[in-house]
Amino acid sequence: MSTAAAYKVEIRDVHKAYRVNGQVVKALAGVSLHAAAGSFVTIIGPSGCGKSTLFSIVCGLQQCERGEIRIDGVSVAQRAGMVGYMPQRDLLIPWRRVLDNVILGPEVHGEDVAAARREARELLPLFGLQGFADSYPAALSGGMRQRAALLRTFLCRKDVMLLDEPFGALDAITRNLLQEWLLQVWQRFRYTILFITHDVEEAIFLSDYVYVLTARPAQVRTELAVSLPRPRKREITLTPEFASLKQRLLNALTQGRSSEQ
Repeated sequence: MSTAAAYKVEIRDVHKAYRVNGQVVKALAGVSLHAAAGSFVTIIGPSGCGKSTLFSIVCGLQQCERGEIRIDGVSVAQRAGMVGYMPQRDLLIPWRRVLDNVILGPEVHGEDVAAARREARELLPLFGLQGFADSYPAALSGGMRQRAALLRTFLCRKDVMLLDEPFGALDAITRNLLQEWLLQVWQRFRYTILFITHDVEEAIFLSDYVYVLTARPAQVRTELAVSLPRPRKREITLTPEFASLKQRLLNALTQGRSSEQ
């Protein structure tokens, strides 16, 4: 990726601060990173370092004091609606059935609801929701709720998707299964994905590239290319190459804690 045009998303020198109880709290202090079209890029870092704040800025829910977000090589000030965004909680509407939940994006944007329903029904099996179109969220397991939330995000039909710790609240077995499932879905659609996690193994298993942020105010401490072959199966986590990448990320996180205490 030798030119700016090769990047689908660029985050350039982004700064953000809040005023809390009369005090200025800096959240981001010059974060810069990028994602190529169709790539899977993960951001990890200490709790509270500003990862979710960064996503809020990228998707247009917040504005930064300094810096810029570029999409397809163009600086975009008003980004609301340009990217798909899945926050940490699934936020399924309890009184709407699964099918009505997942078509919320097209419905809100005034698109053909009947067409959206047809597309959603076709994708339900891929998202592990076949037979649950008429179920309410309360009837779904945690993993199924996350798949429904991801389908809702996919149906927004944005070629950039921000996923903020989508598997963070799940048990280890369900989490591993959904990681493998997410890779299958991503490899089919090849959207550009920016992903947040606290799990180093998850970051390596899923990603083409991993960025490690410092504690608040966040900056990029380490950039790591993940050159493991695709498609990936769980067995790859047992290889020396995987172990080496994991140690490099753990070293970056540990060194960060030591220097920031």
